[in-house]
Amino acid sequence: MHKTTIRIGAGAGYSGDRIPPAVELAEKGQLDYLVFECLAERTIALAQLERSKDPAAGFDPMLQARMRAVLPACIRHGTRIISNMGAANPLQAGHAVLAVARELGLPQLKVAVVLGDDVLATLTQTGLALPVLESTQTLADLQPQLISANAYLGAEALLPALQTDAQVIITGRVADPALFLAPLMHHFGWAPDDWQSLGKGVLVGHLLECAAQITGGYFADPGYKDVPQMARLGFPLAEVSASGDAVITKVAGSGGWVTVATCTEQLLYEIENPARYLQPDVVADFSQVQLTQVGPDRVQVTGGNGHPCTDTFKVTLGYRDGFIGEGQMSYAGPGAQARGQLALDLVRQRLADAGYAELESRYDLIGVNAIFGASGQVPSEPAEVRARVALRVPTLQQAQHVAHEVEALYLNGPAGGGGATRSVREVIAAAAVLMPRSAVHTTTVLLTQDH
Repeated sequence: MHKTTIRIGAGAGYSGDRIPPAVELAEKGQLDYLVFECLAERTIALAQLERSKDPAAGFDPMLQARMRAVLPACIRHGTRIISNMGAANPLQAGHAVLAVARELGLPQLKVAVVLGDDVLATLTQTGLALPVLESTQTLADLQPQLISANAYLGAEALLPALQTDAQVIITGRVADPALFLAPLMHHFGWAPDDWQSLGKGVLVGHLLECAAQITGGYFADPGYKDVPQMARLGFPLAEVSASGDAVITKVAGSGGWVTVATCTEQLLYEIENPARYLQPDVVADFSQVQLTQVGPDRVQVTGGNGHPCTDTFKVTLGYRDGFIGEGQMSYAGPGAQARGQLALDLVRQRLADAGYAELESRYDLIGVNAIFGASGQVPSEPAEVRARVALRVPTLQQAQHVAHEVEALYLNGPAGGGGATRSVREVIAAAAVLMPRSAVHTTTVLLTQDH
């Protein structure tokens, strides 16, 4: 018989998130589900690039470390794991989880892998006229540089995996809140057109998806918003009822806190219109949400709603967009700012002489104007500055030239420069199109130690 309330924890809010708080949740959270949300807009494009170089790569680089850390406790407590750490290669990620299970002596582990978010072939064959969102370009314009196209799947795509007996479910690109909505739909039997319940489930997912952001991370501001025990910041969990209402909390004794203020900041995070938060499963409505402190580190969440979903999926496109050449040099002591500015002026002139004047560029004095520009001039002479030059250029050779000109300041620039660094990287940009949801087809593959 289904429990009337289930507990879902957030084990990660991005690819590089900390592991110890997830272990604490796995061991002490009494969870039904532990969700790792690890994909950003460009993350999957970068993963596709890795997969193109190595067919066994392309999933989250911290997947194995996370699984080694939490699998024993999750298996012991009956906690199912859901994650989009499959990134560009969910199937290989599933096999990697099984390898970790063998290493840990867990031979009965099963992994369900959700496939179908990779729609590059479909788009390139049939969708070249699709307009790029917030752009005058079409998909055809990006075609020569295109690396990846991944649709934001919804919770429905995960339901077949949840209906198996797999302890771990691995996906690629799925809308972040859908990772949390799916187990709620599965457990409580919510229909795919129960818009109010789905809207409430998306609300729970949105509050949890960034992990520590709702327990004090990315919130703390000393003297204004002090957060206790931040060094041991705990990750959040939600106690969700069949109605979709929830209480956001954390493991007792963990660092940070859960308050109406932390929940409010996360509620509004990355939301353009709270009354129409477009998701694959539902258009969520957060406009009437009520947050109530019902105890220490316990915030009750009510008032979520939803409206019928659209007939399209958002698709993230990853494409090559040139290179960035960057160099930095430090100056300290009397006259540091003037010497740093002279260094920037010299490099600017030398690159202009080389024909780079019209290219997109940044010439910053870190500590003086790197964030606010000219309006950020400090009122007194800084003790140290760091000159930074970065240009976006068409070719790798040009990027190397930019970095070299900064390093050459050692002998060809102002006095006292030191600590030079140089870097060159390819730019993998992200864009988006909308495609009919009817053109996206998903499948679930169940992996066991024998297959």
